[in-house]
Amino acid sequence: AVEAQTTNFQKQCEGLIQEQRRLTQLADGINQNMKYYSFLEPVTRRLSAPGAGSFVRSEEYSRMLARLDECLEYMAGHPKHREAATYRSRYRLLMTRGLTLVRVNFVGGLREISSDVTKRIADRQLNETTMSALLYAKFRVGASGLKEVAQEIRKRAMRAPGAEPGAESEYQSLMNELYTSYSATRGKLVIPLIRKKIGDISGAPSTSKKLVAFARNSIGYTREMCSSENDLWREWFEGNDGLYDFLESVCEPLYDHLRPRIIHENEILKLCELCTLLQTRYMHDQEDDEPMDANELNFSVLIQPALEDAQTRLLFRTQAILRDEIERYKPKPDVLDYPANNRKVSLSGTKGQRPVTSGRKGSIAEPTTPMPKTPIIVERDDLPDGQWGFDTQAALQGWYPTLRKAIWLLSRIYRLVNSTVFDDLAHQIVHQTTLSLHYASALISASRTPADAHLFLIKHLLFLKQQIVAFDIEYVTPDISFDFSGLSATFYELRDRGGFFDPRNLWRNFGGGKLLPKVVENMLDAKVELDGRLRAVITAFTGAFADRILSPLEEKKVAKKGFDAIEAVEVVKRVADDEVRVLRRKLEEYLDDRRTRETLVGAVQDLVVQG
Repeated sequence: AVEAQTTNFQKQCEGLIQEQRRLTQLADGINQNMKYYSFLEPVTRRLSAPGAGSFVRSEEYSRMLARLDECLEYMAGHPKHREAATYRSRYRLLMTRGLTLVRVNFVGGLREISSDVTKRIADRQLNETTMSALLYAKFRVGASGLKEVAQEIRKRAMRAPGAEPGAESEYQSLMNELYTSYSATRGKLVIPLIRKKIGDISGAPSTSKKLVAFARNSIGYTREMCSSENDLWREWFEGNDGLYDFLESVCEPLYDHLRPRIIHENEILKLCELCTLLQTRYMHDQEDDEPMDANELNFSVLIQPALEDAQTRLLFRTQAILRDEIERYKPKPDVLDYPANNRKVSLSGTKGQRPVTSGRKGSIAEPTTPMPKTPIIVERDDLPDGQWGFDTQAALQGWYPTLRKAIWLLSRIYRLVNSTVFDDLAHQIVHQTTLSLHYASALISASRTPADAHLFLIKHLLFLKQQIVAFDIEYVTPDISFDFSGLSATFYELRDRGGFFDPRNLWRNFGGGKLLPKVVENMLDAKVELDGRLRAVITAFTGAFADRILSPLEEKKVAKKGFDAIEAVEVVKRVADDEVRVLRRKLEEYLDDRRTRETLVGAVQDLVVQG
């Protein structure tokens, strides 16, 4: 009996011990859960007490905000607990209160630094070096402490993983207020200095009337200031949020001076030089494989508006020149004096020059007609003669003015504007140039002969075709040389396509819209249009000579009684000899390349044989 009682007593004790353990675990669990609820009252008192913001920069304040994060996370993870929603709402209010105190402390510290700097500047006259040191040294002294304070807001303002694109975190507005406060404070100090400096640059004798010189100096200074402000920003904040909005305000004095100058600039050369300066010196190379350092200043973002202004003005002036000097151009009689203008070219002094092709010494081109292959035409006033290694005036003589202006425009805007915009504008230029050449050809036909008109058109269309082909190659600083292989190559390319000189094929292609497309969208279409017009004039030219040679064999004459075929053939031979001599003489007046001339003579012979 004693043994049984002992056993029962032991079991009861073990049961009590297990119950004790269970109750202890339950109490611990309740206590663990209750700490997320019990924290509400002390943190409420702490944040609502007078002078609550005085310990914002202490380690204890950082730990308190971390506890609030834990409580919020717990309430979000246990929504079914009693009053979890209520406590979560109150904790969020307390977090907002705590971070608001952080913002107030940050703004207060920033204001103290700014007031100190402003007072020192007002008390004494400072030179630029001393003022710069004061502006940046004082702001660096207190930056580290305030940066840690700002981090309390930033790490809670970061967008949560899985949030919708474009959604703003709950406390981002507080972080934005820090950015705005800092930007306004720094702006009041540095923007007046920048405005004064750029005003001085604008009024300097070396830059007051020179757009590019002013842009170079003012942008260089603004870039230095932006770089300094970027470095200082990194000492106050993490990341780029708000940085470029601030730097845009720093660049406003530059925009205020540069934009009116761009808008009132009429010289296309200066606009091109400005675009080149901005693109080569300040824009980030998109093809660069190495990514930019996250802390590095991306100045191209800030200078992009100025580049867009310059490009817009450049396009406007290009369209104005296209309209006034190509589309509406009315030639004077001496401009249409062909073939006399060709003879002036041959006597203009090109004999003493030995053109070099492809940039290699000793590569000699036969013809003397000056036509650089690279897509660049140098105006008389652009550069002194001899700087590019050839006679500028000789290179321009013999070109019809609208053709010269067209190539000049294309070479200027090439790679300076968006490729799509360039393609569209290039078509307009090529299209209007071909129309002006046809108009000039019609005038020459009325004052000279149709053969002169056709050869004038052939010569200039070949020049135009050769030049626009050159825009497909990579554009580099031009090394002016002479290469005439493209002239004859163009003829052989067109002829080898088959049926080139057959009028029936020509008109069938015209009827099908293959030669002259009505809707042209890019540079390729402009080339197709040019090829079509070139085919048409070559066909008309060769056909006219063939018709004169075959005139003794006209249908009316053949149908007459007593027609002597043998005598007619003899007449054709005599006429052919005379016409071929005239043809060769005419070709020599316009075209220097022997192979090109022989190609046209052969085309006439082919038509005579077919007839």
